[in-house]
Order: sequence, then structure tokens, then C-alpha cells
Amino acid sequence: MNFSNASSSPSEPADRTVFFVSDGTGITAETFGHSVLTQFDLRFRQVRLPFVDSLDKAYEAVQKINQAFDKDGKRPIVFSTLVKSELSSVLRQSKGMHMDLIQTFVEPLEQELEVKSSHTIGRSHNISDSSEYNKRIDAINYSLAHDDGQSNANLASADVILVGVSRSGKTPTSLYLAMQYGVKAANYPLIPEDFERGKLPSQLVPHKSKIFGLSIAADRLSEVRNERRPGSKYASLENCRYEVNEAEKMMHREGIRWMSSTAKSIEEIATMILQEIKSDKRAY
Repeated sequence: MNFSNASSSPSEPADRTVFFVSDGTGITAETFGHSVLTQFDLRFRQVRLPFVDSLDKAYEAVQKINQAFDKDGKRPIVFSTLVKSELSSVLRQSKGMHMDLIQTFVEPLEQELEVKSSHTIGRSHNISDSSEYNKRIDAINYSLAHDDGQSNANLASADVILVGVSRSGKTPTSLYLAMQYGVKAANYPLIPEDFERGKLPSQLVPHKSKIFGLSIAADRLSEVRNERRPGSKYASLENCRYEVNEAEKMMHREGIRWMSSTAKSIEEIATMILQEIKSDKRAY
């Protein structure tokens, strides 16, 4: 399944328009919507409508949804997380197929818990004073400071240290772990000099129990590197094969847990790392 942005290419028309409507950032609606729509091998033109927190904005959203219906000749799919029932009621007047995530789950929970929900807009995002929020900010700062081996200071404070050849996915994975789970993730590149010495960089040896390795298929690595430095030895398939083979040999030799990032999303990689390090951290 392919997602396109709001301005789909005419040569690759979308099969259906999807709206993600929220009174907040829309991240929840979009994440849930993507998870559901990946089950269908279709192209979707996606439109994000965040901060729909008033009746006027709700009616504007309805207008945009109806315009998409008139243009496509098909009902748009609408994933919404509008907390206030009056805003949700307006949205239901549209010509879209409405998937109300709040009402789907909140009303049954109210009955089960025998407690009325607060129906407060943006309540889940009022976390600036929470300890979990501060932990995530600290983790992000830590991961940025320890990106690509920039600093060896405080490696003992790391929850995990990612190693691998350049462009194997260490940086985005580190930041994702920090932002979503509050994990302090350092990352350190394995370079040809390390392979010539035949051992881990000395700075990492005391922290080997925290190390997790990322590898990647050599042909994919060559593609990625050629986008950055086209035609260079660094990006050549021969060099990529050498580095990947040597890195994997080192990981095997040192007893380092590792996985290939070639065909996996950042979310999948992060989940597998969390399982390995047995982290009990939570995003909220």
C-alpha cells in the first residue's frame, strides 16, 4: 500500500482520499489510520486537518471533505479524534465514511468503568509538567549529543548504544527511541579503522552489555550512500560489501546482538531493540 501526500501526482492517481481530523496535532488519528489502511493495497491521498477545536473549524472540515467527495466521486475515509461530541456531530454531516476513534472507545469505557470521561480537548497533550515528558526531553538531548560518536562522555548513562556502519539507520532509530519512549540512545559508527584493528573501539568496550548492532544489505547501503556522495568509493558496492561483512563479523565475534534494518521500518527496529534491552519505559 502506498500513501501519497495531499498533492498526489496525476500519473499515479490515488484510489481514495483519507482525512485525519483532530482537535490536537492529529498524530493519534494518523497513526491509527495508517495502521488500518496498510491492510489494503491501494493508494491514498492523505489530508491532515489538525486543531479542529471550534464549530467554525468543524464546518470548514466538512466543506473540505465534501469537496473531495465531489472531485473523486467516492466517499473519503475520515479518521477523527474529536473529543467534543458537538464537533464530532458536525463532522458526521459530511459525505465521508466517518471513523470516530474517540466515541468508539470512550463510550464503552464509560459504561465499563462507570465513570464519565472529561471530554477535555488536548488533555493527553498537557504533559509539560510531567516527569515522563521531561524524561523524553532529556533522552532527546542525550541522543543528539551522542549522535554518530560525537561524544564519549556519559556513555554509562545510555540505555542502549547502537553500532553499525555509516548510514545503516542508527541516527533515526536513536531519535525515535528517545522521542517515543524516553530511551537514552547513543550511536557509534563502525569504520574501516575498527575493522583493521579487528576489535571494538576502546570507548565502547566497558559498555558492551548495552550495545545493539544494526546492519543493512550492501546493495541498499550503496543506494543510500550514493544519494549522499554519488560515485564515491564510500558509496561503491564493493566498499559497502566489505564494511557490512566486516561489521557483521565483528558483531558475531564480540557477541553483540544485532539485526538488519534493510526491510524494516523505524518502528519495527525500535520495537525489537526495546524487547532486547527489556526496557520498561513508556511514551506517556
